[in-house]
Amino acid sequence: MRTERPLTTPLSAVRNLGILAHVDAGKTTVTERFLYLTGTTHRRGEVHDGTTVTDFDPQERDRGITIFAAAVTCAWDGHRINLIDTPGHVDFADEVERSLRVLDGAVAVFDAVAGVEPQSESVWRQADRYGVPRIAFVNKLDRTGADLDTAVASLRERLHPAPLVVQLPIGTEAGFTGVVDLLRMRALVWTDGDDTAQELPVPDDLLEEAGRRRRLLEEAVAELHPGALEEFYDGSALSAETLRAALRDLTRTGEGVVVLCGSAYRNRGIEPLLDAVVAYLPSPSDVPAVRGTYDGGAQERAADPHLPFSALAFKVSATATGRLTYLRIYSGTIEKGDTVWDPGARRTERIGRILRVQADRHERLDRAVAGDIVAVIGLRSARAGSTLCAPDAPLVLEPPAVADPVVSVAVEARRSTDTDRLTSALARLAEEDPSLTVRTDGETGQTVLSGMGELHLEVAVEKIRRATGVEVAVGRPRVAHRETVVRGVSGHVFRHVKQDGGAGQFAHVVLDVEPLDGPGFEFRSAVVGGRVPQEYVRSVEAGCRDALTEGPIGGFPVTGLRVTLADGATHVKDSSEQAFRTAGRLGLREALRACTTVLLEPVVEVTVTVPEDAVGGVLGDLAARRGRVTGSTARTGSATVTATVPLAELFGYATRLRSRTQGRGTFTARPTGYAPAPAAVTVR
Repeated sequence: MRTERPLTTPLSAVRNLGILAHVDAGKTTVTERFLYLTGTTHRRGEVHDGTTVTDFDPQERDRGITIFAAAVTCAWDGHRINLIDTPGHVDFADEVERSLRVLDGAVAVFDAVAGVEPQSESVWRQADRYGVPRIAFVNKLDRTGADLDTAVASLRERLHPAPLVVQLPIGTEAGFTGVVDLLRMRALVWTDGDDTAQELPVPDDLLEEAGRRRRLLEEAVAELHPGALEEFYDGSALSAETLRAALRDLTRTGEGVVVLCGSAYRNRGIEPLLDAVVAYLPSPSDVPAVRGTYDGGAQERAADPHLPFSALAFKVSATATGRLTYLRIYSGTIEKGDTVWDPGARRTERIGRILRVQADRHERLDRAVAGDIVAVIGLRSARAGSTLCAPDAPLVLEPPAVADPVVSVAVEARRSTDTDRLTSALARLAEEDPSLTVRTDGETGQTVLSGMGELHLEVAVEKIRRATGVEVAVGRPRVAHRETVVRGVSGHVFRHVKQDGGAGQFAHVVLDVEPLDGPGFEFRSAVVGGRVPQEYVRSVEAGCRDALTEGPIGGFPVTGLRVTLADGATHVKDSSEQAFRTAGRLGLREALRACTTVLLEPVVEVTVTVPEDAVGGVLGDLAARRGRVTGSTARTGSATVTATVPLAELFGYATRLRSRTQGRGTFTARPTGYAPAPAAVTVR
């Protein structure tokens, strides 16, 4: 481990970005080419060879997919790029969520043959939630069937941005050799064996098409950007500088998405992509000041090293060098040995060491400033989502959202002597990955591990085996059901009276329960005349929320209902907030037993790609799994089927699909919510 000198990179020359994509679209290869072309690495890492920098975990190399978000740093054209390579599989979407919370921009990678795929759409929506500016890179233009225009059309139709295509491919499929830069009207051509592009005039056979596309780009930009529109009206054209400035503005406001293309595997199109990252994506000083709260008051902190320190922990991992906590620093400066405040845990922490992370390698830093993404050693209580701040300027930042687990398995150590080690390993897993939860089943006494999918749990169990040597027995996966109300009750009366010496408890409530359109819970009060004081109304709501943890059918959480406190009564001495909270909890539980409720099961949208001759068998198998086909498209020699399937029916589907298609079929799945389960479904 070598020591790095304090950084002097101006804030305006920093880019914090992520690489987002569907699994197998090529985002890890794009990251590897970034590192190679910037001189950070001296050989090109390949996913299929297991030689990539960011997929350093043994499971990632064995499976050939990204599982854990990995941070790396490189330099390009005087700018420092802090880059996070995110997973593309739906089971690890929570890793993407935590990364997007702390990023200023992103590169969305799309397959030139498949276009927008299910997980592409999911990560795009995640980026929308956090307002992360994006540029798009259409990858794999050298593949058979690759077509830039088709990919851009799918981007426009499924994601609804305004795609602003700034390049024209030179050659098609295996003959793809370069791109025409429509801003500067030049050709960039790559030859096998060369790492950099040759700058040439636009080929004669593409001059007319390049001129037409440049005109379309100018018109699209003029429609969206007032400054460009003014110049366009004056001269019926836009200069390269005006185009570049307008594209920067449109990218940062989200009104447009710059689209580039290339082949990362063949190292074609990566240099212009790096130039676009620097030119169009924002620096920490370009994004709005981060917002936080403390003691009920809102605060803002700009990206200024001289303001009080504030940072968000977005990832925690245990390594050979200690417990690493990854931080995005929003304001201020920290140095080794500084004391910071964790308002969530309400304790101070000491910064032991500060590290610049390069995947699984680390460089020591003397300090880190606003805009940095670094890891620190020495924090004990901080978790993913924790805020760290200056002790004399407390602030709480909004943590990234954590998805509810949808699949559970029972786990136990095969040897009783390993039980304690397994318990410790599970606790560390849940600490590192908030989307994993561990609990003890009250009925069976089993330890239950819950996560985002079958693969997610499989990876977690394998990680325990490799890290601790504990042999783990795994029970059949179970899905996380919900319960909901389909027909409610009105005027349900519940009276809570308790007298056992001393002050008693009295609370009288009248509840109306009705279905709610969509998931969630709503509470409102219709009490008039002050029959139930406001502080007791809040207690009734809290009690109702307590009751939602266990429904009347199978003890599953209840969702999709509205509860109205219609009336009530109090006692001058025996009424209290605790009494009304108890009445709310017990009263709603009793009311739910009087309602008509149904069991909900999680459903997913499955996209299956198979050879044409296997479509019939696949459709029959999906029907047997209670699947509902929602769409089908045919390409040369293959077909893609989209269906909605209960998650519980998908366990083991990968093996079944490979068997039916002689290993040629693939599928992806993404959660779409919950649907009523048939009466025949057994949940316990």
